Amino acid sequence: MVLKFLRAGGKADSASAAPAGVDLAAGRRAFIQSVGLGVAGSALVGSAGFTPAAAQTVTDTDILNFALNLEYLEAEFYLRAATGRGLTDAEVTGTGTLGAVTGGRQVNFATAAIRNYAVEIASEERIHVQFLRSALGTARVARPAINLTTSFTAAAQAAGLITAGQTFDAFADETNFLLASYIFEDVGVSAYLGAAPLISNKSILAAAGGILAAEAYHAGTIRTVLYSRGLYTPALKISDARDSLDGSTDLDQGIGTASIANISLTNPANGQAFARTTSQVLNIVYLNPSKRPGGFFPAGLNGTIR
Repeated sequence: MVLKFLRAGGKADSASAAPAGVDLAAGRRAFIQSVGLGVAGSALVGSAGFTPAAAQTVTDTDILNFALNLEYLEAEFYLRAATGRGLTDAEVTGTGTLGAVTGGRQVNFATAAIRNYAVEIASEERIHVQFLRSALGTARVARPAINLTTSFTAAAQAAGLITAGQTFDAFADETNFLLASYIFEDVGVSAYLGAAPLISNKSILAAAGGILAAEAYHAGTIRTVLYSRGLYTPALKISDARDSLDGSTDLDQGIGTASIANISLTNPANGQAFARTTSQVLNIVYLNPSKRPGGFFPAGLNGTIR
């Protein structure tokens, strides 16, 4: 077995640079060598941010709508970066409050391959949105408000990529685009895996597994390109920032060093991807450890899991 690279170069000194509302002072934690952060669906639901009653009645519809919220975010980010346009009006309606998208524009890619990657990922994220909306039918939630400007600045400051008073424009160039993509992709993989034990319908579970695999391909692509460009340090800082938000575990990993690659983010004990609970995912996309709406979703998600 190849020993997986877990940490190198220390963690980001982000506490002093973290903006208001972003608490990253949790420090490093011990690595938990377990799959899925829990062996039973009830364990995953129990910390998912529901009221006790809601935790007992979570449905496949609730889970798919949670996934749809996250797919809205990824689709809007990648579509704007790749094409300059987001989802159409017909692709964002549903129950709950329909929100606007703040920010985002076409990236002036300098490398044809990276532009092609962005176009492919954008197309597949749009298909994920369309598929989940079709599966949910009239129960689908509307796209919530999405912030693609100050959210990235807050995340970059928290990670120590920039200092207080500076801004991070995810669409300024292809390097910023890649680093911004890295914030999302690993989270998407772990979110689908964490939700899998909660899904009761086997057909839905199989479909979610298919989307998980696609998200893993996306994550592997972004991690590979970042590695090929030697962006080990900023990737590690982003990884540490995510880890500081998602609870008491220390599961996230950077992309490696110049001598050791870590393209696949897996548990070194068994070579499997790890899972996040819905609660952990909310902490990351809200950019705070208390599941308070903010960050990429300033008004919160639509649906039961929010």
